[in-house]
Amino acid sequence: MEWSRGRYEAVAERIAAIAGEVVSRTDDVSPLEGADVVDLACGTGSAALAAHERGAHVTGVDLTGELVSIAEGKARDAGADIAWITADASDTGLDTDSFDGVVSNMGIIFVDPDRQLAELARLLRPGGVLGFSAWVRATHNPFYDPIVSVLGRPAQTGPSPDQWGEHDTIHARLADDFQDVDVVTRTHTWEFESLESALTFISDESPMHVNVLHQINEMQHDRLMSAFEVALTRHVGSDGRVAFESPYVIVTARRQ
Repeated sequence: MEWSRGRYEAVAERIAAIAGEVVSRTDDVSPLEGADVVDLACGTGSAALAAHERGAHVTGVDLTGELVSIAEGKARDAGADIAWITADASDTGLDTDSFDGVVSNMGIIFVDPDRQLAELARLLRPGGVLGFSAWVRATHNPFYDPIVSVLGRPAQTGPSPDQWGEHDTIHARLADDFQDVDVVTRTHTWEFESLESALTFISDESPMHVNVLHQINEMQHDRLMSAFEVALTRHVGSDGRVAFESPYVIVTARRQ
């Protein structure tokens, strides 16, 4: 997926509070003040900035240079001294055993899990802490259900990001290199000031949706946007605002 399509910052702003939770729970496991911390698949840097605020020495890594540039600008505006690297989260090129903590906000879940797990184990010092968030597959999801209804369910050709939201999968994947695995489930509320702004988020801002819409023909595009409108209309309140909930997990674990 091309994360530079659309406007990822519109997504990052809406889930920045989750990044703060990830960093807070990581800090609870092992204090981040003075620690070396890397934010993998950092996007526009919400978790990196939150870790810096806790006194950590932070490096942010993302494959998409456009997002790293935005993160650099945010850090500069905040007066935050953070190192930024454009690289694959599963092949960072950073030194082995160079970090006390790894954090990621809805980022590493989109990377091949086997390669990502190997990189996590390589980067973390023994006793280092991992903290990340992942979406949980919901029974009903107005951001996803219309895609299935119009285009059909995507072929499962490999691991899915949603698998990181499954407790059994989390524990099985982390078992070899991590201990003290803790998983907490939370709920995020997506809110938009109007149905129009929610549809604009889908058509122009959210990279996941913009990528899908870019790949289909005009007729499918119109049908899909109509399906999104129907799905989101069900969540319009009396004040005209759109609001619905999405479950997610925050995972922490300690490197063996």
